[in-house]
Amino acid sequence: QMQLVESGGGLVQSGGSLRLSCAASGSIASTKSTGWFRQAPGKQRELVAQISNSGIINYSSSVLGRFTISRDNAKNTIYLQMNRLKPEDTAVYYCNVEFIVQSYWGQGTQVTVSS
Repeated sequence: QMQLVESGGGLVQSGGSLRLSCAASGSIASTKSTGWFRQAPGKQRELVAQISNSGIINYSSSVLGRFTISRDNAKNTIYLQMNRLKPEDTAVYYCNVEFIVQSYWGQGTQVTVSS
């Protein structure tokens, strides 16, 4: 069983930046994919950014050019650098780690962007 702990969320003004971190309790080196999702009030959870095991990175069109996902296998940590934040980025952000047969989620971290 893998535990994921997100940190780095908070309140920021429009145009500001935040860096989210997701610390995994085990190795992420052999994962199928690692990524970040978000869920705003009254909306479905959506993909923000994801790295496949082959290194292919996929971003939501709404964050492309503003957000950067990265991972440090040595530290078992996944990051999401968020720049030029907008009020519509306000949501709970969840870290996700996918193996072939199992998927793990963090508890979520709140990001609030004020206008």
